[in-house]
Amino acid sequence: MTQTTSESPSSVEDLLSRGSSPAERIQHVLHGNPALSPLIVLVVSMIVFGIVAPNFLAPSALSLLVQQMAVVGALAVGQTLIILTAGVDLSIGVAMVLSSLVMAKLNAGGVPGFIALLIGLAVAVLTGLLNGLLVTRIHLPPFIVTLGTFSIFTAISLLYAQGQTISLDPNAFLLVTGSSISIGSVGITWGVILMLLLVVVVGFALRTTAWGRHLYATGDDREAASMAGISTRRVLLSAYVVAGFCVGIAAWIVCGRVGGADPNAGLNYNLLSITAVVIGGTSLFGGRGAVVGTLIGALIVQVFNSGLALAGVDPNYQVLATGILVILAVSVDQWIRRVKS
Repeated sequence: MTQTTSESPSSVEDLLSRGSSPAERIQHVLHGNPALSPLIVLVVSMIVFGIVAPNFLAPSALSLLVQQMAVVGALAVGQTLIILTAGVDLSIGVAMVLSSLVMAKLNAGGVPGFIALLIGLAVAVLTGLLNGLLVTRIHLPPFIVTLGTFSIFTAISLLYAQGQTISLDPNAFLLVTGSSISIGSVGITWGVILMLLLVVVVGFALRTTAWGRHLYATGDDREAASMAGISTRRVLLSAYVVAGFCVGIAAWIVCGRVGGADPNAGLNYNLLSITAVVIGGTSLFGGRGAVVGTLIGALIVQVFNSGLALAGVDPNYQVLATGILVILAVSVDQWIRRVKS
């Protein structure tokens, strides 16, 4: 059982001093630094799109790019926790929609915004708790569980909202995440700041707390973690619950972006969150990855979408590019996992 989130400078120096091939050296470095390869992809893609589409690097374009990835970024933080345990959550996008609908409808019906927010967050946590209980207590595969709850949450959302979009007063508390502040010539919404704060808090917890170490250990080898005294069932359940909280934060951010809640708004967010996590270097097999890599992965997805759009490329090719990125990311992950210690 190993936790491979970072590699010390001395170990890298020892590796470089060995007689290994350049490919093996790169393989070891990437194995110890999961966020490095997506960071390289992000930098290269921004340079390329900056050349192809001159407006791409304009402050206004970059500001819009970051705002557009805030919802996916928050969802992807929660998805990272699930994938680190070797699971996957196919219901995360529609759970966000359900949470946002509860927030918006209660607020529109006269419930104070802060109370509506707390109730919406509670609903999001309950969706994660339901998924976690089905996985840990009934021992159902995460893929099957979340595929089923995807349909359940979708149906509840449509019934609850009666298929109608809910609009809020422009001054509503729930829309504060859509308001922006100026940092120089760049406008940043509070939703983006909230998403970045979520990344920092969860990333800190994963790197420095016993809970984070247990999460990595459970995803790397659940049986070995259990033999080492870790309550793997409790760790798995906590991952789904915390992911549910991340869903609630994403729901608040999406309310600010769309000015309310739309029952049909979350169909693509499930796959986008998984895409961001995979491209960000988190292994689908669990036990390896970092939240900062997920943030970079979400940026990569948005950079490609925005860059291709500004370059005048057919939108269908944007979807094609995302699919290619996912396949390449999984291929690189497979190659990295074969590293020789």
